[in-house]
Amino acid sequence: MLAEQDRANREGVPVTALPRTLLDLAVTISPSALDRAIERAEEAGRFDLRAVEDLLARAGHHPGIGRLRRALAIYRDEPAFVRSRLERRFLALLRNRGLPTPSVNFVVAGYELDFYWQPERFAVELDAYATHGSRRSFEADRERDVRLKLAGVELIRVTGHSLESDAEGVVGSVGTLLERRRRQPPGGAFETAR
Repeated sequence: MLAEQDRANREGVPVTALPRTLLDLAVTISPSALDRAIERAEEAGRFDLRAVEDLLARAGHHPGIGRLRRALAIYRDEPAFVRSRLERRFLALLRNRGLPTPSVNFVVAGYELDFYWQPERFAVELDAYATHGSRRSFEADRERDVRLKLAGVELIRVTGHSLESDAEGVVGSVGTLLERRRRQPPGGAFETAR
């Protein structure tokens, strides 16, 4: 029997409350699907971290507890300067893939980067079409990319669309590029073979 706070009513139909639904889903769906379910709830204005935390505190030995706690880590340990759901989603995907956590909105060579792995001197910028609505903005980004390259920073751009349509592919590419940067000798790609 479900506790009263784990029940809800949608258009006259008894359903489980969102926190309980997320906990039950955590048992049967992949970590990335669970992250997406939480993100959708947040987008709809229905996600309440406190209510989910309350449920976890009283859920006993439910088999979804560990997975749901891991999915919520991005909300508890969120960097102070995460600016968008897209950034939060990208961080969750990195975590699920087991990749190192980057610095967020980190300044390098006078430019603020969305995600930056300092040891590898590697950056990811999340691009949404709406943020580049002018030629000036487009040109400024290209100039910035060149200046960062000259400073030894490898940068890739990931669009919101590509992250939505091929999240696993995008994160897999980030992992591959990070590994290449780790193996690159000092001076990197600018050194010539002898």
